[in-house]
Amino acid sequence: REDFEDNKVLSCFKKIEGEIVRGSILKTGKRIDGRDTKTVRSIVSEVGGEIPIQLGGGIRNLDTVESFLNSGVDSAIIGTAAVTNPGFLHEACFAFPGQIIVGLDAKDGDVAINGWEKMTGHNVIELAQKFEDYGVESVIYTDIGRDGMLAGVNVDATVKLSEALKIPVIASGGVSNLNDIKLLCDVANVGICGVITGTAIYKGTLNFKEANDLAEKLTCLLYTSDAADEGLGVDLGG
Repeated sequence: REDFEDNKVLSCFKKIEGEIVRGSILKTGKRIDGRDTKTVRSIVSEVGGEIPIQLGGGIRNLDTVESFLNSGVDSAIIGTAAVTNPGFLHEACFAFPGQIIVGLDAKDGDVAINGWEKMTGHNVIELAQKFEDYGVESVIYTDIGRDGMLAGVNVDATVKLSEALKIPVIASGGVSNLNDIKLLCDVANVGICGVITGTAIYKGTLNFKEANDLAEKLTCLLYTSDAADEGLGVDLGG
């Protein structure tokens, strides 16, 4: 666990800065609020510009979205609030076109919220299609049955979701090695634009540079992120 202000977040970005295509900052465990902008600004000032930054985790209102976009973040990720308060998501898409990403966590097609503590009964494809109509820029799809387990990406479910949408899908959950990157790149033509990886890098089963090089070679975009239970992380959530 790492505190939101922990310099390890910035260190993680800097360590592989030359290889990152996009950085995801995900704060879990408690809501993001305006008090966090100082930390975000420091990260953006160090690694922003060259590396697009997307931020998510507990965003619940338009003021918070605006605050972080004004801090230099390129996109805001809205997860639980998109499901529990779709009106807010709709307003955010209208107010900040092209800068809102929705994060959908699911198991066996059933969307989960509140840090995966509650299953909603909502079908992930139906919900994603609804949010696509709202104007979200893309969908981060996490298979919570595999996240952090190094069990391999749920390619079939990711493809099924991508085929049902016109907007890009970013895969997440289960990345373990280069074979997972290859499998996703092989089906990137259906609309899978990237993959979030984390645990695999931390545990040494995936070399980020090799993964990024392979992704570029196979025309698949690779993201990186690093999630902390109670802090700001680069959601390396593999």
